[in-house]
Amino acid sequence: MMFKCISVLPHTPCVALGFAIARKRLHDGLVKLHPEVSEAIANKKAVLALESTIITHGMPHPDNLSTAKEVEQIVKEHGVVPATVGIVKGKIHVGLSDSDLQYLAETKEKIKASRRDLPYILTKGLSAGTTVSATMMVAHKVGISLLVTGGIGGVHRDGQNTLDISTDLTELGRNPVAVISAGVKSILDIGRTLEYLETQGVCVATFGKSRDFPAFFLPKSGFQSAFNVSDEEEAAQLIANAHKFGQGSSVLIAVPIPEEQTASGLLIDDAIQQAVEEARDKGILGKDVTPFVLSRVDELTKGISLTANIALIKNNAKVGSRIACALTRQSSHRYSTLSQSPREKPDAHEQLVVIGGCNVDFIAKAKQGNLVVYCLSRLGLNPLFISAIGKDVNGDAVLRFCSHMDTSAVVMLPEHSTAVYCAVIKVNGELSLGLGDMDIHWQITEPYVSKFKEQLQSASLVCLDGNIPTSTVDYVCRFAEEHGIPVLFEPTDSIAACKPFKSDSWKSLTYTSPNLMELRAMNEELGLPVPAELPSAMKDVIDVALDMSRPLLKHLHCVIVTLGQQGVLLCGKSEEGTICLQPKKSPQIEPDKVCAVHYPAIATEEEEILNVSGAGDSLAAGIIAGILTGQETHTCVRMGLLAASYSLRSQEAISALISTDSVNPQKVIDRVWQQPTTYHPKSDL
Repeated sequence: MMFKCISVLPHTPCVALGFAIARKRLHDGLVKLHPEVSEAIANKKAVLALESTIITHGMPHPDNLSTAKEVEQIVKEHGVVPATVGIVKGKIHVGLSDSDLQYLAETKEKIKASRRDLPYILTKGLSAGTTVSATMMVAHKVGISLLVTGGIGGVHRDGQNTLDISTDLTELGRNPVAVISAGVKSILDIGRTLEYLETQGVCVATFGKSRDFPAFFLPKSGFQSAFNVSDEEEAAQLIANAHKFGQGSSVLIAVPIPEEQTASGLLIDDAIQQAVEEARDKGILGKDVTPFVLSRVDELTKGISLTANIALIKNNAKVGSRIACALTRQSSHRYSTLSQSPREKPDAHEQLVVIGGCNVDFIAKAKQGNLVVYCLSRLGLNPLFISAIGKDVNGDAVLRFCSHMDTSAVVMLPEHSTAVYCAVIKVNGELSLGLGDMDIHWQITEPYVSKFKEQLQSASLVCLDGNIPTSTVDYVCRFAEEHGIPVLFEPTDSIAACKPFKSDSWKSLTYTSPNLMELRAMNEELGLPVPAELPSAMKDVIDVALDMSRPLLKHLHCVIVTLGQQGVLLCGKSEEGTICLQPKKSPQIEPDKVCAVHYPAIATEEEEILNVSGAGDSLAAGIIAGILTGQETHTCVRMGLLAASYSLRSQEAISALISTDSVNPQKVIDRVWQQPTTYHPKSDL
């Protein structure tokens, strides 16, 4: 089952809500999300990232494998989804299968990977365990806000001379993923490590009643944290506030080793001192120090250190899981990987308003006979959503899954059923059959929408979809015209496409985003001549689309024609060979000033296409997001094309990987863009 808030587009909340821009599959498939992790991220469930060097370098086999499985089981028992991060044969895995976990635990051809090492390992197709810094980096990119480890790296002894400082510390200073650990490894200079963390702006708090900072195998290091948090609720609030404030750096929660392990900790500490001296005598430096010391300490303590290490990581997993649950429970917390400048969101008094249907979608995909559950996409902004749902199980589910958006204008009607839509998807990702019960959409009436006049009047943009009644479309268009509000109309099918064109309402629209069939229906409703059959050849498609858009452009600012695999065609007023998407109040556009700009779709191999049902929706979402954040036309369209390409390669209708960065053309450096082509009406040639 997939819950979707349909607003601007037929089968996705993404555009309707504005800017739930599909997150890209990181760097063209270099990151593989385990299905359970992907679903949990998209549905805002509790997820806990786990680093993997403890598997590849921290423990001997078979203890490493058994401990990894036991830790994951502890996390699951707390109702949290474990996401162990590791690199298997050149691909970063977020959530390891049993076979991948066993491979990393047993293979000798593996590397200890920090942030620095990732490009080389991926290029060479190698396997590696990820350190705290690398795991934080990956977790941040996929939207996981919490990470558990044994102990972080730090400033090595004599680090003031050698400058041997773990990249974990710099990552903590620039990455908002919170880290749960037993402090720092005992082999390090703990005092200087804490000073360095302060310099990096990392909030350090001890978990418990005191501020004593732990030293891995010892509950007290002789140093103190800046703060303490008494329980998981307080820890979660600390992390949530850091995220909401946009601090940008991490929160480090230091968890003392359980009291029953304290006695063995003293014995281990003596062994560590000896092992450190031996490492120095042997000239062992850098990232090779920790594996040597851990192995030597295990020998000196005759296995006691290994037992304590396992107990320590299990305890951290328990505490981290409880914090993850508390973080999820706190409804005010909304973790985001976005670093948005003030211009990237409308002002509070210019909230985006969306008026449209709210559906619960059941999507069945023909693939090995399994039902594929799609997930609700994460959203970038918080528009006011005006819609109607039933007082039933599906309505409750919609509100629960849309808790991160403003649903104060969604009315719950006891005598009606929440709209449902069932889509059957072919193996190649195409829609085979769609059936729906949309009767409740007729309750989104003019009197109901008029209750939100104040919000409509101050809106930065009003998005309408074709699900709502024609009378409601007319009312909103008249209101928008009176108050100078930009309006985007998204037809949900060829019949719905005609609604604004049954009167003069369409003349108040700023944008519309039909496909070719919907554009033909609009022209037919206006009594204009249309082709009996739509062309398939690209040049003919563009000519026909431009000819049918031209009469609409006497009043509309831009017609965004979606062409599927052939990309997108912008039809609008010609400004030096291009079209400005930013809304303007200007006189009627003369026909001889109209042009079309064609942007080819991003090439996607056929075998990579998993689902086409959300690609068009993602395209429009990216474009609208670009418009509302003040981007120039090329950037707006490329944002949409990127979003569409990610959804095509996702088993979900809208890719679970969502971020403003992932659809920012300037940050997607591995993409070579095809240049758009400008066309003019045949009569102008």
